[in-house]
Amino acid sequence: MAYVSINGVRYEKELIELAKHHTSGSVQNGKLSKAEVAELFQSAADGNQVTDTEKNTLEYIRGNFEFTDAAARDFDDAFKSL
Repeated sequence: MAYVSINGVRYEKELIELAKHHTSGSVQNGKLSKAEVAELFQSAADGNQVTDTEKNTLEYIRGNFEFTDAAARDFDDAFKSL
């Protein structure tokens, strides 16, 4: 597993890159969609559990990327259940 350091905090590189990839196109005007949020959580749970680093990375994504309204609700609901 690869990591990236942002402002001295370690995050999972794959999740950050996935969020960047999904927001770089024009399909959702640079916002993460419901399907993309589902993909982020599926990727985070790749080892049958979500690690603290993956949780921190998801929190970073939530605070630093834009979401459609429906995707934001899905993200928040999924994060609460971790």
